[in-house]
Amino acid sequence: MNWNLFNYPMNPPVASNFAAEHDALFYAIVGQAVFFGLLTFALILWFAVKYKKGSKADRSSPQYENARMEFWWVLVPTVLGLATFFWSTKLFVDMRTPPKNAKEIFVVGKQWMWHVQHPDGVRENNTLHVPVDTDVKITMISQDVIHAFYIPAFRVQFMTVPGRYTQMWFRPTQVGRYHLFCNMYCGTQHSEMGGSVIVMSKKDYADWIAQNGQVRENLTAAQTGEKLFNKIGCGNCHGAQDLIPRGPTLRGLFGTTRETGDGRKWVADESYIRESIMRPAEKVTKGYGVTMPAYDKTFSEEDIMNLVAYIRSGASQSLPTSTIAAAMPGIQARDSMGRSGLNSNEMQFNSPRADATPTRRGSAPSVGAMAVEKGDQQ
Repeated sequence: MNWNLFNYPMNPPVASNFAAEHDALFYAIVGQAVFFGLLTFALILWFAVKYKKGSKADRSSPQYENARMEFWWVLVPTVLGLATFFWSTKLFVDMRTPPKNAKEIFVVGKQWMWHVQHPDGVRENNTLHVPVDTDVKITMISQDVIHAFYIPAFRVQFMTVPGRYTQMWFRPTQVGRYHLFCNMYCGTQHSEMGGSVIVMSKKDYADWIAQNGQVRENLTAAQTGEKLFNKIGCGNCHGAQDLIPRGPTLRGLFGTTRETGDGRKWVADESYIRESIMRPAEKVTKGYGVTMPAYDKTFSEEDIMNLVAYIRSGASQSLPTSTIAAAMPGIQARDSMGRSGLNSNEMQFNSPRADATPTRRGSAPSVGAMAVEKGDQQ
């Protein structure tokens, strides 16, 4: 059950076989604590008022024992305590005993990311895809310090420990996207060690595995161009404002008149934008130098059409950074302001930023929760 207070969710979604029973046990314990706490407080307050100094309460024949009352105030808490103990023990044993036919997925925790490998060979970072209504066993280990693999919507968590395998299991019951956290402080960028658990239908999951973990996106030409724009790091020089002498902004470029260094003027139409991408040295905007490489042997005509469509649409970011994150070796993901991102789903293959805390995995540098594919494949 999901509780909301003034439209604020008081608990995560209920999305696994353990979630409902976990919540029921939690509320049962809280209910008992609140009930007996209020009862004790009420009795203390009532006796304090009744027998305060100067009151007219009868003190002539005090009663020192009452077997019936003592029997009930011992029996009721004992029964409730034992019932809670056996209930919680059953739930604990169930959560710690994976089914024999559970689908096994391997997870490695390291500062500050989660690396996931499916039995079919598909790998992913900071994202876990699982099929709905299927028992899933997670086998985990840490590469450096103790982490905690925590999925609030599933009500499951267990530690990943260096040098030892640990396990937990669950059965997702609702299709959707859910938060994944590290729930054990593990260093300066602990708060960035997060990701998503994506629960898919069994058919969609089978298709996803068959496509080697790729999901076909229904994007417009402009959105596809935006994705490519961010993959190749165009925002590093073409940001929201002109970056002299690096490069002018492309926002609102289409249809305007541009002046080159030799005084010629050109209308920024599709042909102008295409030529500026393919052979940027031909028409350099006044005030800028030749700093952009030529892409005439890099992009296909389809890539150019998508980039032109994006620039024509205004060249403003419409997709979330995690969606347009780079996934190609040698390409660095950047946001619309041209800054390197630290989002948990982005992948960086260049040098680490000077203002971040670096770590190394083998010979590959990694920063924050960004996966380093080269290091993972070693």
